[in-house]
Amino acid sequence: MDDQTLRNEEEALRLEVAKLSPEQKKQYYSLETQRVKDPDTYAVLNYFFVTGLHHFYLGKNTQGLIDIVVLAIGILTIEYYGWILIILISLYELPQLFKSQKILHQYNNDVMKQTLNEITQPLTSEQTNV
Repeated sequence: MDDQTLRNEEEALRLEVAKLSPEQKKQYYSLETQRVKDPDTYAVLNYFFVTGLHHFYLGKNTQGLIDIVVLAIGILTIEYYGWILIILISLYELPQLFKSQKILHQYNNDVMKQTLNEITQPLTSEQTNV
């Protein structure tokens, strides 16, 4: 997805939020503040791209763990061609470093959509019985 599409999507979501009642807006912004990720934090973590810390930040724990395990194996076996693993994980992660702004923008847009859906969904019978 290109930058303009992401900005348009975010703007459409903001317009939907503006239509909410004051109580719904309060609830929405409270949830959004907790869930949306900071671009600066993500960028810093992404500079350590080989370690996969940026994956943990977005809740992609499996991918982060795979990165750390492959890096650790590569370091521990560096004298036995472990450097190949380090190069491979670097080649896999490097494009994400360059696309980090788009990745985070898409993530935050998805969080906004999910939060908006939670706020606007009518209560189900299970929720009203709780």
